[in-house]
Amino acid sequence: MRGQRGTKARWAALAVALIGATSACGTSSNKTSSQSAATTTTAAAAPTSMPGVGSSVAGSAAGKPCVARTGSLPPGAPDVPVQIGPPPTKLIIKDLKVGTGPVVPAGATITANYVGVSCSTGTVFDSSYAHGQPIQFPLTSVIPGWTNGIPGMKVGGLRLLGIPADQAYGPNPPGPGIAPDEALWFVVQPVKLG
Repeated sequence: MRGQRGTKARWAALAVALIGATSACGTSSNKTSSQSAATTTTAAAAPTSMPGVGSSVAGSAAGKPCVARTGSLPPGAPDVPVQIGPPPTKLIIKDLKVGTGPVVPAGATITANYVGVSCSTGTVFDSSYAHGQPIQFPLTSVIPGWTNGIPGMKVGGLRLLGIPADQAYGPNPPGPGIAPDEALWFVVQPVKLG
């Protein structure tokens, strides 16, 4: 029981960090739904480990290349095809599977599953799948890479987001598994609006 409370606390802290990161990183303008077919421009894919449990990252990750995902994925989680090579300098948006539900509008509140991978280490630092449930959040209160990268998706789809450090947590990461100035890779799946 004690371990479960610790894991839930870490998950809650990261969810709060995702929601609060906009103020730490600045804000970006929302993009329109036309980005649902956006193309990728940087690096290639790889595998994942469990969310930042006991892992720590020393020093800045600025300029470090993205490496293949390492470790195993949480049960039920989709792979995160990290683009190996230079970290993204622009937001990368790639639909892995187009959903069949309604389109997610800019500024919406959604409930979604996600897997997040650190570029420089290839480790999964967090995942809703590891916690057994999706999270609900407004797109206006998350990191800019999510604010700008999720609108235009259809509910039920899977989208790969390659997020440069300045659209993630910049020099102030929320916790273990993410270095300062770390680019991040996410696969996000909205399960419902609201």
